[in-house]
Amino acid sequence: MQTIALIDYGAGNLRSVERALARAGAEPVVTAAPDAIAAADRIVLPGQGAFAACMTGLSAQPGLIEALRRAVLERGAPFLGICVGMQLLADVGLEHGETQGLGWIGGACRVLSVGPKDILPHTGWNTAAPARAHPVLDALAPARHVYFNHSFVLDPPANTIGATTEHGETFACAVARDNLVGVQFHPEKSQAVGIDLLQRFVRWSP
Repeated sequence: MQTIALIDYGAGNLRSVERALARAGAEPVVTAAPDAIAAADRIVLPGQGAFAACMTGLSAQPGLIEALRRAVLERGAPFLGICVGMQLLADVGLEHGETQGLGWIGGACRVLSVGPKDILPHTGWNTAAPARAHPVLDALAPARHVYFNHSFVLDPPANTIGATTEHGETFACAVARDNLVGVQFHPEKSQAVGIDLLQRFVRWSP
């Protein structure tokens, strides 16, 4: 059976993601052990809270970021980043100053631009519209409601945008490139759509 490493770095929504992956038919291993992560068949990086705090949490675990790079970038293990786990794919986060990100997708993580009638944080159900076909993000087609809770967004390279959402502005709510997928929304809170997306990720062979 394939090993799905669910990265434990104090990200806050770890257990709800673990339960959702179990409902999707997976048996995730919650771990921060570099050897286990480097050898895993798939990687899920959850996230909740501030960009800088989450990046600090990753960096505080000896060998964790290097193990992620070995598994995902060198060996090509399928990767799913959730909420701040997606934002950390940026080159830089602009929340509470500048913080270097993983740089796997590129771009910057900045505050969502909203008008006087829009509220931050962007919390609740909203429509995610696919920007292109993708084996994992096809769970969102043609346009499905998913659950959000965030104030910052990733501005990725245009050719990596997988889906968009509108709240004050149109922003990327999903990215995809090679063996990488990231979603700004919470599949673990998005009921049937979220479970469908996680099932697709578990079956995905990029």
